[in-house]
Amino acid sequence: MHQTELSVETAGRGTVEISAAVAGVVADSAVADGLCHVFVCHTSASLIVCENADPTVRRDLETMAARLFPDGDPAYYHDTEGPDDMAAHLRSVFTNTSLTVPVRGGRLALGTWQGIYLWEHRRKRHRRRLLVTVWG
Repeated sequence: MHQTELSVETAGRGTVEISAAVAGVVADSAVADGLCHVFVCHTSASLIVCENADPTVRRDLETMAARLFPDGDPAYYHDTEGPDDMAAHLRSVFTNTSLTVPVRGGRLALGTWQGIYLWEHRRKRHRRRLLVTVWG
């Protein structure tokens, strides 16, 4: 087993591709065949495997998330850190705070058009901690 902590800077709400950083951890692990687990150590960001060729896919995801979980909805009680606070928590609960990708031949076994993304749900920039564990 091999475990590494990554730090990812976000520019605010939106996605950051982390495929290369996670692939680097897999390469460092020397695991030929196994699993790679990625966990985001926060309650207002999430992880997704998504289309990596056309950025409009991720833009459309953001549009739909805004419709489902609008900032400042009067139904929210929790607004400690501002109007985007509860919406960010909802987005992370309804997506994923962790994901697992197979490792095959020492590499992530992602499909042709798949990428791993950190999805920042807060409007302001943040530094997010990720824990990547590879075993095989």
